[in-house]
Amino acid sequence: MSTTTMLGYFAGFLTTISFLPQVMKIWKSRSASDLSLGMFSVFSVGVMCWLVYGFLLQETPMIFWNAVTLVLALTILVMKIKFDS
Repeated sequence: MSTTTMLGYFAGFLTTISFLPQVMKIWKSRSASDLSLGMFSVFSVGVMCWLVYGFLLQETPMIFWNAVTLVLALTILVMKIKFDS
């Protein structure tokens, strides 16, 4: 594996894992009232675009980590809607 690919995996890991504390906080508190529905909606669409871009470029780190990030972001969106409606 090239250094560039390893860097891609590491960067993706760090930026993706940063969502876990937020997901866990919302789950425990059953509230996401401080989070912006608009921001996470736009963010999710942006991540989806990065995911498609990764597929077009056939860049595995970009595909993998954006897929995981999208799942986490959509989890936050679902909890935002469920807990704060």
